[in-house]
Amino acid sequence: MFSKRKKANNVYAIYDQVINEMTKSGRHGTAGNYTCSLNSLKLFKPKLEFKEVTPKFLNDFEKWFLARGRSISTVGIYLRPLRAILNTAIEENYMSRDDYPFGKRRYQIPASKNIKKALTLEEIGKIYNYKAIPETWWQKAQDMWLFSYFANGINMKDIALLKKDNIEGDYIRLIRAKTQHTNRYSSKQISIYLSDDLKKIIKRYSMKNSEYLFPILIEGQDDLTQHKLIAQFIKMVNEYIGKIATEVGINKHITTYHARHSFATVLKRSGASTEMISESLGHSSMSTTASYLDSFEDETKKEIMKVLKNF
Repeated sequence: MFSKRKKANNVYAIYDQVINEMTKSGRHGTAGNYTCSLNSLKLFKPKLEFKEVTPKFLNDFEKWFLARGRSISTVGIYLRPLRAILNTAIEENYMSRDDYPFGKRRYQIPASKNIKKALTLEEIGKIYNYKAIPETWWQKAQDMWLFSYFANGINMKDIALLKKDNIEGDYIRLIRAKTQHTNRYSSKQISIYLSDDLKKIIKRYSMKNSEYLFPILIEGQDDLTQHKLIAQFIKMVNEYIGKIATEVGINKHITTYHARHSFATVLKRSGASTEMISESLGHSSMSTTASYLDSFEDETKKEIMKVLKNF
């Protein structure tokens, strides 16, 4: 990441270089996360050298950030990019491992709160059976949410990027866009069985003159244009799936991410192993899959206690 660069002590200069490289490589979402991190740190301390990033500095930043009415989860989101830059800075000899401020007995980044996002089968059924007006955003949001749910919980970006070449016989084969850069040498291919429901949705939107499965992107668009179109697409699906949820009596703020969590949870409740769920979701780490299933495990423990008293 720091190849062919002069040695620098300015943390923010490195941030700018990294963000620029991410933008050039089409990683606009990650570049946006790093930009938010950079801007918040600059507000706290306009100039920052590597030697100044100490456990005290990070604790002071956290207190300042929370005092501004922000959440502890957002603290973690904004400090992870800084941690990544420091790790690479150590590898490139910009700072000493002894000065590394993160870790046990130093500063530990707050973990994100695990909010349950899975729906019950009854709630999923309500979305499935909703009678949307054809060729409206109501129908498109319903179809895209259900496509994600039936297609191993793949996210909306992966749906937008799906091409006809991804279909091999009765399966869709893909590698998650999220892992193509971060796990280039260990990215896992996801295989999705083309059920009748998935085939019906594909048939409804498929266009003869497009290489894409769905009319979200157009051939030849640059990465930034695609990033903006996908963001707008996700925004619209979230807006209308929320309206559908309200109409069918689901008292939750439903988003596209609920489809992914619901897929994982329903599989777990059916008796599928965590290993199988991890492979289906395309996770590179079992710990990530476990975080999806935490709330389910708690519910299972309650049910076990009921069975123990079923005399």
